This record gives sequence, structure tokens and C-alpha cells, in this order.
Amino acid sequence: MSRRSLLKSASAGFGYLALAGILGEQARAAEKKAPKPLGPKAPHFPAKAKRLIFVHMNGAMSHHDTFDYKPQLVKDNGKPGPGGGVLTASKFKWQQYGGTGSWFSELLPNLAKHADKMTWLRGLHTDTPAHPQAVVQLHTGSANAALTRPSLGAWLLYGLGTENQDLPGYVTVNPPPNFGGAVNYGSAFLPAHFQGTRLTDRGHLPNLRATAASDLQRKQLDLIQGMNRDLAAGPGAPDAVDGVIESFELAFQMQGKVPELLDISKEPKKVLEAYGVTDGPAGAFARQCVMARRLSEAGVRFVEICQPGWDHHNNLHKGLIDRCGSIDRPTAALLADLGARGLLDDTLVLFGSEFGRLPTSQGPDGRDHNITGYPMFLAGAGVKPGVTYGATDEYGIKAVEGRMHTTDLHATLLALMGLDHEKLTYKYAGRDFRLTDVKGNVVKEIFA
Repeated sequence: MSRRSLLKSASAGFGYLALAGILGEQARAAEKKAPKPLGPKAPHFPAKAKRLIFVHMNGAMSHHDTFDYKPQLVKDNGKPGPGGGVLTASKFKWQQYGGTGSWFSELLPNLAKHADKMTWLRGLHTDTPAHPQAVVQLHTGSANAALTRPSLGAWLLYGLGTENQDLPGYVTVNPPPNFGGAVNYGSAFLPAHFQGTRLTDRGHLPNLRATAASDLQRKQLDLIQGMNRDLAAGPGAPDAVDGVIESFELAFQMQGKVPELLDISKEPKKVLEAYGVTDGPAGAFARQCVMARRLSEAGVRFVEICQPGWDHHNNLHKGLIDRCGSIDRPTAALLADLGARGLLDDTLVLFGSEFGRLPTSQGPDGRDHNITGYPMFLAGAGVKPGVTYGATDEYGIKAVEGRMHTTDLHATLLALMGLDHEKLTYKYAGRDFRLTDVKGNVVKEIFA
């Protein structure tokens, strides 16, 4: 008979009851001392960037009509393109801005004022011209949504943790319901507490507001968490249980801070006017930009905001006027606001789409997809402002200098955050996985 069996049977089990109490106290004490899985972690090496904001133009923004001026395209307007089709120059007026002389079309007058803050990556390319696969690859490193890889934000949270334990470390605002959906902000085989928290542009997070007093809710949560921990300690318990435990605790902490943080009506009137915040759908992206600044200022590690509607196979001219009008002022205000508050010193901003557009026309007023050469820009912590890395050919079709695949972009973003993409791994299904799989080169030429 074991000592535990003896305690169970002797004196009606009072000895075992005492033992259970002692062990329970020890378990609770150990739990309090145990490091939190979302707690801040040291990077692999020192880095200026502590957080990242991704401004995603979903649908493939036409760089030929916005910020990638090609004089040869203007000269050869109407001629046959090298790969077929008719070369079609932009209908919009262009101008150079700042000391860098960066070209912007008349569609982006406010964003153009920040030309000297931008670090351009003009030699990007990816693998597939289909939106769902390209969007998923941009977010997870894999073009196959069925493979279910962790998202970029989940990897960042796994590698660095979060600065504020009362807030989620990874927030996505208005993510597209299609093009991969939740895969783009999921954690896949990483623990569930590393996945993104989805918000609307109104700052709505379902089921966040408490329906009971705080002390009663705490008692209820303690009971549920105790049951969860008993389940997690049992043989064969699914890994997701640990994620559920952490998500319950985070949700409880968030109830006090998140509603106030996402209430942008408390911002000064001049700030809201600078972003162009209005009621209704027209002000949706402006509200996202204000929330991105507030969340980053509060210590959220990764924030993504999204503006859909850039898939202009037709209605290119009017469509671009509408889309650019909705993002130009808010994005410019976000960069200005981050700079004024000193947040650009340790916040990195990425702006771009899943791929680009062709310089040839599609129908009377459209452009088709282009995966062989397109730009994005970075601004803020860790990058050289006013620098251009890479270039496309004379018509903006193929990347010919400084070529960067999506995996190179991911490796570079992780490095700017202080993470070695080859060391940031997670063991699953018998092997070590990473965001960049077996590829990825860090472009150190853009590092400050």
C-alpha cells in the first residue's frame, strides 16, 4: 500500500484531505510564480522596433497610379506591352516630394508629405496571382491555407510576448472575412493565446462587457479555471486547454481597460479632424488608424488595420479616387501622430498589398494582377528614412534589383523586431517550424 492510499483509507480519509489542501496551495503558489506565456520576452538581439503596425490595402493597390512613376510607361503609352496587352500610363498627375524626390500621384497628396520618412521596398515578388493564396502567404508565409501556418502577428507574440498584460498582444481591425479569413490572424499549431484578437472599426469586441459584479465574476472564473486546470493536468488533455485558460484570464483583465481604450470619442477634436474621422462607412478607415495609434501607445505588440476594395479589374479611375480618398488623410495623420508622440522611435509601420498591378490595360478601365514586381514602404523604428531598396523594370512589371520574396520580407520584419527568423521556431509534428520555413534573407541594407 502506498502512503497516498494509506492516507485515503485511514481516519476516514482526513489525512488525504489535508494532503490535497497542501498540494493545492503549493500548486497555486507555483502558478503565481510561473512566467506568464504572454509576458514580455527578451529579443534575440537588440532592436529599436518594439511593436509593428501593418496597414494592409487588401485587393492589390495599383502602384502604377499611386507611387511608382515610370517615365518609359508614359512615353510608350498605347504601345504593345512586352508580355502582351496595351501599355497604359496613369491618368493622374504626378509630382516629386521631399528631399528624396519621391514620386506620388495627385491621389495621395497628404501621404506624399511624409516622403522623407519612408523606406521603399520596390523589388517585392510573390508566388501566386490569386488573392486568397497571396493574402494568406503575406500573413502566414504559406500560400496554402489548408496547411494552417501561424500568422506573422502570432509569431511576433510568441517570440516577444506583450508589454501590457491587460490587453491582447495582437489585434486585427476589420480583417477581410474572405481571402483566408481567420487563418490570416490565427495561431495554427502555436498555443491559442498567440492568435489575434479581432475588432471592428467601431472598437466592438463581442462578449467583453461583464454581466455580473466583478467579485462574483472572479469567483465564477476561479471555479471554471480550476476545472480547466484539472482537465489540463489529466492524461491526453488537448493543448488548446492551456490557451483557453489564458484567454479567460486575459478577457477578465481586458474588461476594465479595453472599452475605454477603444472609445476614440475621448480623443481631442483636433486629433479626430486630423485623421478625418466621420460617422458611417466613410470614416471606417480613419477610425481604424486612431485605434491603431491608441493600441500601440498602450503597448500592443502587433496591430493590423485593413482597407479592402483595391481589386480594380474595372472602374480603375473612379475606384482609385474613392479608395485613395479614404486612406490618404488617415494614413498621413497616423504617421504624423506617431511621430509627434515619439512613438515612431520604437514603432515600425508597414504599408502595402498582397501583390501589385500590371502596366497594361484590362478592358476599357482596369489593370490585372502582377506578382513579379511591386512596392511596399516602411516607416519608423529601425529603418533608414528616405531610402529605396530594389527596383522594377522600366514598365514596373518585374523586380530587377533588390528582389525580395515574401519570405525575405518576413525575415526582415522579424530582424527589425530583434528576432532571428532561423531561431524563432516551434516544434510540431516532429520538426521545427518557422515563419520563413526553409527560406528568407534579411535585407540589412535598409537598417538604420
